Amino acid sequence: MEVSNRYVTIKTHIHGAPEESNFEVQAETVALTIQPGSNDIIVRNVYVSVDPYQINRLKSYSSSQKALAISSGINPGEGIVSPGLGKVVASSDPEFEKDDLVTGFVTWAEYSTVKAGSVRKLDPMGFPLSYHLGILGFSGMAAYAGFFELCKPRKGEKVFVSSACGSIGSLVGQYAKLHGCYVVGCAGSSGKVALLKEKLGFDDAFNYKEETDYKLALKRYFPGGIDIYFDNVGAEMLEAAVANMNHFGRIAVCGTISEYTDDGRRAAPSMLDVIYKRIKIQGFLATDHLNLHSEFRSTTCDYLRNEKIKVLEDISDGLDSIPSAFVGLFRGDNIGKRIVKIAEE
Repeated sequence: MEVSNRYVTIKTHIHGAPEESNFEVQAETVALTIQPGSNDIIVRNVYVSVDPYQINRLKSYSSSQKALAISSGINPGEGIVSPGLGKVVASSDPEFEKDDLVTGFVTWAEYSTVKAGSVRKLDPMGFPLSYHLGILGFSGMAAYAGFFELCKPRKGEKVFVSSACGSIGSLVGQYAKLHGCYVVGCAGSSGKVALLKEKLGFDDAFNYKEETDYKLALKRYFPGGIDIYFDNVGAEMLEAAVANMNHFGRIAVCGTISEYTDDGRRAAPSMLDVIYKRIKIQGFLATDHLNLHSEFRSTTCDYLRNEKIKVLEDISDGLDSIPSAFVGLFRGDNIGKRIVKIAEE
């Protein structure tokens, strides 16, 4: 049996801020059968993840493209790979049967043909399927590992989180509060600021768009200094955080979204502060800390079942909504984890 498989790709490489016109939907004919011994699995995608870092794969060049296979560059016309989940349609691997739920790396498409090693069976554990792309997926893992493993928080420490209404920042702030820290976040609207304080339990929050001097703003919110900064934006906010860090402060660099669309915009923190305050700054990927996966899942599932942690999701419907969902990330449209629903569960 053959079907027409629609998928999202780019027309040309993206430079600067992405626009919906950079993308197009193409179609290819896919046979829903597997050749024996191919080690392939055909998955009908149900949900796909949309994340800011993916823009670096869509550029003609980014230094990140050399780092890992999953960050390699994508050429116009090619399928765009992302975390996703779906149901098995056909498999040459005896461990996967038709209609098994699987999660892993798929394409922004209706169907994905993947190798058995790139997906795993999914046990929903009583949670919505979408949670397994957000709070129980790479976003949650990045928040948990970056905060607990890199920053080594202690109760009572002062924590600053940028892009605090995003898929990762919103979780970092909640983990920090549950750990007994004082937490301030920044976001790009008054509505998001209210959400951080009223729904997620941040001690305070501010709208960075209303601040003309980030260093003075952080001094106002952290008069006694910052112990931990979880960085999702880079550029001037990282500089301001370093200027306000306490001695032996820790910075986990998870993302630099403010630099992704502007090649001339780079953070230039005071290295004298870094040296004399003995500040630790470390970049990381969630995949660096898979040894923590069981601990992360157990802890986070307990928090969810006991309603100690809130989930922020921004889900759009249909393959055709992927370009607008992606572009919206760079306008700050999303609240929480941005996911696209491709098909019914």
